Amino acid sequence: VFAAAKQNLQRVAYAEGEDERVLRAVQVAVDDGLAKPILIGRPAVIATRIAKAGLRLQPGKDVEICDPEDDPRFRQYWETYHKLMGRNGVTPENAKVAVRRSNTLIAALMVHLGDADAMLCGLVGRFDSHLEHIEKVLGLKEGAPGFATVNALMLESRTLFIADTYINDNPDADLLASIAQMAAEEVQRFGLPPKVAFLSHSNYGSSTRPSALKMRAAREQFAKNVPHIECDGEMHGDAALSPEVRARALLESSLDGEANVLICPNLDAANILFNVLKTTAAHGTTIGPMLLGSAAAAHVLTPSSTVRRVVNMTALAAAQAQTLHAD
Repeated sequence: VFAAAKQNLQRVAYAEGEDERVLRAVQVAVDDGLAKPILIGRPAVIATRIAKAGLRLQPGKDVEICDPEDDPRFRQYWETYHKLMGRNGVTPENAKVAVRRSNTLIAALMVHLGDADAMLCGLVGRFDSHLEHIEKVLGLKEGAPGFATVNALMLESRTLFIADTYINDNPDADLLASIAQMAAEEVQRFGLPPKVAFLSHSNYGSSTRPSALKMRAAREQFAKNVPHIECDGEMHGDAALSPEVRARALLESSLDGEANVLICPNLDAANILFNVLKTTAAHGTTIGPMLLGSAAAAHVLTPSSTVRRVVNMTALAAAQAQTLHAD
């Protein structure tokens, strides 16, 4: 991903351009040649915080700044937002206020209008609020059934991808199969062969509760949609990571070795699993949330994001933007 990002530098807009974590991550991105950063924020505040953090960033040279309080493109942005949302109750005055108030909305409009290639947001505020702006301005890519998220955890002996960690409360079997497919495609971006496990309290038919039947149906649909990608389920979490455990229940698993994509039955399960592993086993080394299904390279981070995670997501967004431009 980092190598791909360096091949053709992309313009990445940061909605929280005044945040010190963003500024430190942007310094790394500039030094390592990962992207062309665009900081959305007040120039005086950004300059003060660059100096306070002891960074070497030079606005106008290393980074572009979009001042939400005084940018010559303001009229173009609010008019564009009104055109997109005018028939959804957003008056011209509402559009002006919305663009003034939301840096995430500005970032999405920058990508929509071609002033940026990718965007990162979410370091401050609610995930759903940021996602709403992305959904309204950038929308879904063709064929995507909806948005979803996947988080990666770099553990000592393996890398795991967990979905859906932030968006779909209780997806049905068809949506889970689609989420798994989008997550598998994201794993391939990392140069890894995806191996998908559909997790459940049930292990190969040991339960007939609705959630177990849902996960079994999701696995069957996924296998039908993308037969070339290894998968199995419904299965226990330990069975997903251990061929020996699987062999005790089923002699002929359709999964070789360990799974690296864990599809959980609902939002609570995925989010809890991710956060427990992040704290106990990943030593803080994570990537994500990676937004799946978006028509553009846009990702919503979380308030707990570290500088390293912002750097990682910068590289991912830049590499993704290159792929989308190529398509």
